[in-house]
Amino acid sequence: MLKRPTTLLASVTSALAVVAHPDDESFGLGGLLSLLTDRSVPVSVLCFTHGEASTLRDRPGDLAVLRATELRQAATALGVGGVELLDYPDGALATIDLDHLVGHVVARIIRWRPSHLVVFDLDGVTGHTDHIRATEATLAAARHTELPVLAWTVPQRVAARLNTEFATGFVGRAEGDIDETVSVSRARQWRAIARHRSQSADNPVLRRRLELLGDTEHLSLLHDPAGFSIPSPQRRHSGCTTGGHDPG
Repeated sequence: MLKRPTTLLASVTSALAVVAHPDDESFGLGGLLSLLTDRSVPVSVLCFTHGEASTLRDRPGDLAVLRATELRQAATALGVGGVELLDYPDGALATIDLDHLVGHVVARIIRWRPSHLVVFDLDGVTGHTDHIRATEATLAAARHTELPVLAWTVPQRVAARLNTEFATGFVGRAEGDIDETVSVSRARQWRAIARHRSQSADNPVLRRRLELLGDTEHLSLLHDPAGFSIPSPQRRHSGCTTGGHDPG
């Protein structure tokens, strides 16, 4: 049986987070990224879409433009250094040739020289196909560049509770399939969430998820250049939250 690491974050000296939408870096990865930046670890973010297809809107104006501004403001709140926002179609990332997406990730790896890549889990956590595709591209880039990939995940009990209460499509991991649980402060994350005003003003699922998680976040190691690699399982959920994005 392969031995799983118990101190995944301890070896991170710089990180590149790869996400699908503006707010993924805050709503999903915010606790982990702020934990790293609080430790003075340099963090950068690559985001594939402007999130223009979201049905959540609390401000007038062009949603793609608004969300681009919100992303940069949130990144500042998290202590993130570099931000790169691409313009692939929101809700259709799975239709984009994988090699094109991989090329973007590799280019940012060359530019920012991270020690680790950070993504959503294999099933996208919320089941959104954009999240899944962003992780696929990052894993492929990691195999080219021999970098470890850490995935943000949630326990099955949390996913099941959210799905029962809100009819969402969260996909979690069994406790024994989670490689590391860490304590986090939510202070920076909440400040970043507030910057995503168009998406966070009326988002009960987000608030309930953070309430259920408390001061903990969970990680799984998806790829290790030293040879430890978790194969992609058959997807337990492949639904896409069309229209509105990550519900929390």
